[in-house]
Amino acid sequence: MGRCTVIGAGSWGTALAIVLADNGHEVRLWGHREDQINEINSRHTNEKYLPDVELPTSIAGYFDLEAAIKDIDTVILAVPTKAIREVLRSLVSFLTGKVLICHVSKGIEPDTLKRISEMILEEVPGHLVEDVVVLSGPSHAEEVSRRQPTTVTASSTNIEAAEKIQDLFINQHFRVYTNPDIIGVEIGGALKNIIALGAGISDGLGFGDNAKAALITRGLAEISRLGMKMGANPLTFAGLAGIGDLIVTCTSVHSRNWRAGNLLGKGHNLDEVLNNMGMVVEGVRTTKAAYQLAKKENIEMPITNAIYDILFNNCPPKDAVEGLMGRGKTHEMEDFYLTYKKD
Repeated sequence: MGRCTVIGAGSWGTALAIVLADNGHEVRLWGHREDQINEINSRHTNEKYLPDVELPTSIAGYFDLEAAIKDIDTVILAVPTKAIREVLRSLVSFLTGKVLICHVSKGIEPDTLKRISEMILEEVPGHLVEDVVVLSGPSHAEEVSRRQPTTVTASSTNIEAAEKIQDLFINQHFRVYTNPDIIGVEIGGALKNIIALGAGISDGLGFGDNAKAALITRGLAEISRLGMKMGANPLTFAGLAGIGDLIVTCTSVHSRNWRAGNLLGKGHNLDEVLNNMGMVVEGVRTTKAAYQLAKKENIEMPITNAIYDILFNNCPPKDAVEGLMGRGKTHEMEDFYLTYKKD
């Protein structure tokens, strides 16, 4: 059995700790709030993040990071993207040997435009990291914690490392595939949050299923376009980390990004929305990063641009929609059409 520490006692980290505990592994769950850790250890609940869910008694909560990672072999990194570097720097100071690092966060760092696996390799010296794996896919913590059927994918440049994570997590409720395309898996997981904001805005404006279906479909085109420019396999975006994650995040009230977009569509400003949410909305930072990436790579991403204008330029959502609908005519498969016409 594995010895695993989940860094981050939010909803997703706690749900994954449940999966690991169900599989009989030694599971430590680290959080930065002592009262929350005391609740986990004494009451076996985490009511703020997973109300009405009883945690396995084998999950041990830790407030002391050094104690939490002593003699473990796998770290599951489940903190918001903006906290990744800070947490890793603390982690490195306590590591005494190599660990396998699996991150389950979904975002891109603004300004540096780094994916999370790249941030990990920058912050953790090579002699302390066995490999880096990303676990991603359509997976709401609320459903995973209640052992409802879920499928995800584990990805790494080293397929054996991905298979180790697959073995740790897979069970009758939580099915894990592997995928060697870590770029595509990370890009798909990050950028779907932007489209989910848009789906929430669409619903908040009172638009119907036609609008949402168009948004999801054209959003996937944008994700694929940028992902392939960065070296991703286009088939990844037809899988769990692409269309699978996009569908679930754009259509569920469990989605923080959908809920945030819904409030924006109903007329609330960004500060009001973030204060109301009380949890990190990854799509906001990722929109900024994707906007910067699109400019850098000269990739056309009109939906991302529209969401960026709503978030950071105070553009009214209705005006952004009108701008999208009023764009010049083009072909649905523009790149294919231009190649065909050239030939």
